[in-house]
Amino acid sequence: MGDLDYGQDHATIQKISSEIESIYKRNIQISIVVGGGNIFRGISAASIGMERASADHMGMLATVINSIALQNALEKRSIPTRILSAIPMTAICEPYIRRKAIRHMEKSRVVIFAAGTGNPFFTTDTAASLRAIEMGCDLLLKATQVDGVYDSDPKHNPNAKKFQKISYSEILAKNLKVMDASAISLARENNLPIMVFSIREPDEMVNIFNNKGSYTLINEVVDE
Repeated sequence: MGDLDYGQDHATIQKISSEIESIYKRNIQISIVVGGGNIFRGISAASIGMERASADHMGMLATVINSIALQNALEKRSIPTRILSAIPMTAICEPYIRRKAIRHMEKSRVVIFAAGTGNPFFTTDTAASLRAIEMGCDLLLKATQVDGVYDSDPKHNPNAKKFQKISYSEILAKNLKVMDASAISLARENNLPIMVFSIREPDEMVNIFNNKGSYTLINEVVDE
Protein backbone atom coordinates (compact mmCIF):
# COMPACT_ATOMS: atom_id res chain seq x y z
CA MET A 1 0.00 0.00 0.00
CA GLY A 2 2.90 2.37 0.65
CA ASP A 3 1.59 5.81 1.54
CA LEU A 4 -1.71 5.26 -0.24
CA ASP A 5 -4.97 4.96 1.68
CA TYR A 6 -5.66 1.62 0.02
CA GLY A 7 -4.64 -0.44 -3.01
CA GLN A 8 -1.20 -1.21 -4.41
CA ASP A 9 1.68 1.26 -4.61
CA HIS A 10 3.95 0.34 -7.53
CA ALA A 11 7.06 1.88 -5.96
CA THR A 12 6.57 -0.11 -2.76
CA ILE A 13 6.13 -3.37 -4.65
CA GLN A 14 9.31 -2.64 -6.60
CA LYS A 15 11.20 -1.88 -3.38
CA ILE A 16 10.11 -5.15 -1.80
CA SER A 17 10.89 -7.21 -4.91
CA SER A 18 14.33 -5.58 -5.18
CA GLU A 19 15.19 -6.58 -1.61
CA ILE A 20 13.93 -10.11 -2.21
CA GLU A 21 16.11 -10.26 -5.33
CA SER A 22 19.20 -9.30 -3.31
CA ILE A 23 18.52 -12.07 -0.80
CA TYR A 24 17.64 -14.60 -3.49
CA LYS A 25 20.99 -14.02 -5.22
CA ARG A 26 22.72 -15.29 -2.07
CA ASN A 27 21.17 -18.71 -2.70
CA ILE A 28 18.88 -18.34 0.30
CA GLN A 29 15.61 -20.23 -0.01
CA ILE A 30 12.65 -17.89 0.32
CA SER A 31 8.96 -18.45 0.91
CA ILE A 32 6.53 -15.57 1.44
CA VAL A 33 3.13 -15.20 3.05
CA VAL A 34 1.28 -12.19 1.65
CA GLY A 35 -1.45 -10.26 3.45
CA GLY A 36 -4.38 -8.41 1.94
CA GLY A 37 -5.20 -5.58 4.34
CA ASN A 38 -4.36 -2.94 1.73
CA ILE A 39 -7.37 -4.17 -0.28
CA PHE A 40 -9.77 -5.69 2.23
CA ARG A 41 -9.47 -6.46 5.93
CA GLY A 42 -11.91 -9.10 7.11
CA ILE A 43 -11.92 -8.19 10.79
CA SER A 44 -12.71 -4.54 9.95
CA ALA A 45 -15.66 -5.57 7.79
CA ALA A 46 -16.89 -7.85 10.55
CA SER A 47 -16.82 -4.93 13.01
CA ILE A 48 -19.43 -3.08 10.93
CA GLY A 49 -21.79 -6.02 10.70
CA MET A 50 -20.57 -8.34 7.94
CA GLU A 51 -20.61 -12.01 8.87
CA ARG A 52 -17.03 -12.80 9.95
CA ALA A 53 -16.42 -15.93 7.88
CA SER A 54 -17.57 -14.21 4.69
CA ALA A 55 -15.47 -11.16 5.49
CA ASP A 56 -12.39 -13.31 6.07
CA HIS A 57 -12.93 -15.13 2.79
CA MET A 58 -12.94 -11.77 1.01
CA GLY A 59 -9.68 -10.92 2.78
CA MET A 60 -8.15 -14.20 1.60
CA LEU A 61 -9.04 -13.35 -2.00
CA ALA A 62 -7.32 -9.98 -1.54
CA THR A 63 -4.08 -11.81 -0.64
CA VAL A 64 -4.23 -13.61 -4.00
CA ILE A 65 -4.39 -10.26 -5.81
CA ASN A 66 -1.31 -9.07 -3.91
CA SER A 67 0.48 -12.37 -4.56
CA ILE A 68 -0.02 -11.99 -8.31
CA ALA A 69 1.37 -8.44 -8.17
CA LEU A 70 4.43 -9.59 -6.24
CA GLN A 71 4.94 -12.56 -8.56
CA ASN A 72 4.85 -10.25 -11.59
CA ALA A 73 7.42 -7.90 -10.03
CA LEU A 74 9.76 -10.77 -9.14
CA GLU A 75 9.52 -12.51 -12.50
CA LYS A 76 10.36 -9.22 -14.26
CA ARG A 77 13.63 -9.57 -12.35
CA SER A 78 14.04 -13.11 -13.74
CA ILE A 79 13.29 -14.73 -10.39
CA PRO A 80 11.21 -17.92 -10.82
CA THR A 81 8.18 -17.97 -8.55
CA ARG A 82 5.15 -20.08 -7.78
CA ILE A 83 1.95 -18.99 -6.05
CA LEU A 84 0.31 -21.67 -3.93
CA SER A 85 -3.15 -20.84 -2.63
CA ALA A 86 -4.83 -22.40 0.40
CA ILE A 87 -8.11 -21.90 -1.49
CA PRO A 88 -7.97 -23.84 -4.78
CA MET A 89 -8.22 -21.61 -7.85
CA THR A 90 -6.33 -23.57 -10.46
CA ALA A 91 -6.94 -21.13 -13.33
CA ILE A 92 -4.78 -18.59 -11.45
CA CYS A 93 -2.32 -20.49 -9.27
CA GLU A 94 -1.50 -23.87 -7.79
CA PRO A 95 -3.34 -25.27 -4.78
CA TYR A 96 -1.24 -25.52 -1.64
CA ILE A 97 0.35 -28.95 -1.24
CA ARG A 98 3.20 -29.09 1.26
CA ARG A 99 5.40 -31.51 -0.66
CA LYS A 100 4.95 -29.53 -3.86
CA ALA A 101 5.90 -26.30 -2.09
CA ILE A 102 9.06 -27.91 -0.71
CA ARG A 103 9.93 -29.21 -4.17
CA HIS A 104 9.56 -25.72 -5.65
CA MET A 105 11.96 -24.38 -3.03
CA GLU A 106 14.44 -27.17 -3.77
CA LYS A 107 14.32 -26.00 -7.40
CA SER A 108 15.31 -22.47 -6.29
CA ARG A 109 11.88 -20.96 -6.85
CA VAL A 110 10.45 -18.29 -4.57
CA VAL A 111 7.21 -19.68 -3.18
CA ILE A 112 4.39 -17.21 -2.46
CA PHE A 113 1.66 -18.52 -0.17
CA ALA A 114 -1.74 -16.94 -0.77
CA ALA A 115 -5.16 -17.10 0.93
CA GLY A 116 -3.77 -17.43 4.46
CA THR A 117 -4.53 -20.80 6.01
CA GLY A 118 -7.69 -21.13 3.92
CA ASN A 119 -9.80 -20.86 7.07
CA PRO A 120 -11.71 -17.90 8.50
CA PHE A 121 -10.83 -16.56 11.95
CA PHE A 122 -7.07 -17.03 11.34
CA THR A 123 -4.81 -14.15 10.35
CA THR A 124 -1.94 -14.13 7.88
CA ASP A 125 0.36 -13.95 10.95
CA THR A 126 -0.79 -17.45 11.86
CA ALA A 127 -0.44 -18.52 8.23
CA ALA A 128 3.15 -17.21 8.23
CA SER A 129 4.08 -19.21 11.35
CA LEU A 130 2.34 -22.31 10.01
CA ARG A 131 3.94 -22.21 6.56
CA ALA A 132 7.39 -21.42 7.98
CA ILE A 133 7.16 -24.49 10.19
CA GLU A 134 5.84 -26.67 7.38
CA MET A 135 8.68 -25.55 5.09
CA GLY A 136 11.31 -26.12 7.77
CA CYS A 137 12.38 -22.47 7.69
CA ASP A 138 15.25 -21.32 9.91
CA LEU A 139 13.78 -17.86 10.46
CA LEU A 140 10.51 -15.98 10.08
CA LEU A 141 10.76 -12.31 9.08
CA LYS A 142 7.74 -10.25 10.09
CA ALA A 143 7.56 -7.12 7.94
CA THR A 144 5.51 -4.40 9.63
CA GLN A 145 5.13 -0.63 9.97
CA VAL A 146 7.57 -0.19 12.89
CA ASP A 147 11.16 -1.33 13.42
CA GLY A 148 10.53 -3.91 16.10
CA VAL A 149 8.51 -4.80 19.19
CA TYR A 150 7.68 -2.03 21.66
CA ASP A 151 6.01 -2.04 25.08
CA SER A 152 3.35 0.32 23.66
CA ASP A 153 2.47 1.79 20.28
CA PRO A 154 5.40 4.05 19.25
CA LYS A 155 3.11 5.92 16.86
CA HIS A 156 1.15 7.24 19.84
CA ASN A 157 3.73 7.08 22.62
CA PRO A 158 7.10 8.75 21.87
CA ASN A 159 8.50 7.19 25.06
CA ALA A 160 7.65 3.63 24.05
CA LYS A 161 10.47 1.19 24.88
CA LYS A 162 11.81 -1.03 22.12
CA PHE A 163 12.94 -4.57 22.85
CA GLN A 164 16.08 -5.77 21.09
CA LYS A 165 15.24 -9.33 22.11
CA ILE A 166 12.12 -10.72 23.74
CA SER A 167 10.73 -14.17 24.44
CA TYR A 168 7.52 -15.61 23.05
CA SER A 169 6.27 -16.03 26.61
CA GLU A 170 6.81 -12.37 27.47
CA ILE A 171 4.95 -11.23 24.35
CA LEU A 172 1.99 -13.41 25.31
CA ALA A 173 2.12 -12.40 28.99
CA LYS A 174 2.24 -8.68 28.16
CA ASN A 175 -0.31 -9.07 25.35
CA LEU A 176 1.92 -7.20 22.92
CA LYS A 177 0.23 -6.83 19.55
CA VAL A 178 3.10 -7.41 17.14
CA MET A 179 1.50 -10.69 15.98
CA ASP A 180 -1.62 -12.51 17.08
CA ALA A 181 -1.35 -14.95 19.97
CA SER A 182 -1.90 -18.08 17.90
CA ALA A 183 1.02 -17.17 15.61
CA ILE A 184 3.34 -16.57 18.58
CA SER A 185 2.20 -19.76 20.32
CA LEU A 186 2.78 -21.82 17.19
CA ALA A 187 6.28 -20.37 16.79
CA ARG A 188 7.07 -21.07 20.46
CA GLU A 189 5.90 -24.68 20.24
CA ASN A 190 8.19 -25.26 17.25
CA ASN A 191 11.12 -23.08 18.32
CA LEU A 192 10.82 -20.83 15.26
CA PRO A 193 12.72 -17.53 15.77
CA ILE A 194 11.00 -14.37 14.52
CA MET A 195 12.58 -11.07 13.49
CA VAL A 196 10.27 -8.05 13.43
CA PHE A 197 11.42 -5.16 11.23
CA SER A 198 10.06 -2.17 9.33
CA ILE A 199 9.15 -2.74 5.70
CA ARG A 200 9.31 1.04 5.23
CA GLU A 201 13.05 1.35 5.89
CA PRO A 202 15.19 1.13 2.71
CA ASP A 203 17.02 -2.20 2.32
CA GLU A 204 16.13 -3.28 5.85
CA MET A 205 15.40 -6.84 4.76
CA VAL A 206 18.87 -7.00 3.20
CA ASN A 207 20.45 -5.38 6.28
CA ILE A 208 19.16 -8.21 8.44
CA PHE A 209 21.14 -10.71 6.38
CA ASN A 210 24.21 -8.47 6.81
CA ASN A 211 23.78 -8.52 10.62
CA LYS A 212 22.81 -4.86 10.53
CA GLY A 213 19.61 -2.86 10.69
CA SER A 214 16.99 -2.33 13.36
CA TYR A 215 14.76 -5.17 14.47
CA THR A 216 13.55 -7.23 17.41
CA LEU A 217 14.41 -10.90 17.74
CA ILE A 218 11.71 -13.10 19.26
CA ASN A 219 12.75 -16.47 20.65
CA GLU A 220 12.36 -18.39 23.88
CA VAL A 221 15.84 -17.96 25.34
CA VAL A 222 16.76 -14.30 25.61
CA ASP A 223 20.39 -13.51 26.37
CA GLU A 224 20.73 -10.49 28.61
